[in-house]
Amino acid sequence: MENMENKEEARREGETPLKHGCQDLWTWNRRDRSPEVWLSGPGNRVVHFHPNWSKGTAGIRGTRILNNGRYYWELKLSQRVFGTSMMFGIGTKHARLHVNSFINLLGEDKNGWGLSHKGLLWHNGVALHYTKKFKENQSTTVGLLFDGIAGTLTYYKDGGCLGVAFRGLNEVNEPLYPIVCSTAAKTEMFLSECRRDFVNLQDRCRAAIVKRVKKRDDIPQLNLPPRIAKYLEENLCDSTAPLMPVDNFDMYMI
Repeated sequence: MENMENKEEARREGETPLKHGCQDLWTWNRRDRSPEVWLSGPGNRVVHFHPNWSKGTAGIRGTRILNNGRYYWELKLSQRVFGTSMMFGIGTKHARLHVNSFINLLGEDKNGWGLSHKGLLWHNGVALHYTKKFKENQSTTVGLLFDGIAGTLTYYKDGGCLGVAFRGLNEVNEPLYPIVCSTAAKTEMFLSECRRDFVNLQDRCRAAIVKRVKKRDDIPQLNLPPRIAKYLEENLCDSTAPLMPVDNFDMYMI
């Protein structure tokens, strides 16, 4: 019975990234934003895109510098999920935050890494299949887990892990920030949850271990306590199947 309870506790802990971390107090940057972005709510955590009508793509940058740490944040999307591209991810200060056309702005070049609501990952102008399209006109919660030690960015959708989306981010020398953008008029994103982990010896030990453990099925062979095993699995929740390039992108513009 005790063993079953330990397994259930470990499973619950794995469902919430950085559950044992602490609250992080960053918000959206009032200066680093498109003129088509308005902020409201406590701490300016609610982003309004194109409050009247949309003539292009608008974005905003967060105040948190992510490099070398572990951070998790959640975005609650209103029911107005539609349009050419609503995006969530990270970027440098060189990533554009406004353009007078409807494009996938975050990831258009080497300065951004983003996921669009069409289920595509974008970086350096290249799109990869990642997950299913978001259902239009249905509220959704998107979670992002940035691991600056392992150099990964992992997405969550409505509480479920979608897997590691980007790797090698620990090799980026410029400061990285959270960024969101949208082409759709009168859309909103609410920064509802912000947590951070402590960068310590435990994190660095895990990073060294997961480099040698290639899949989750290998972890039970290490005979570790359930909590430690689940701590390692946080970095191994992705599928081993490679992401596929997008051949016919026009169908995603509908």
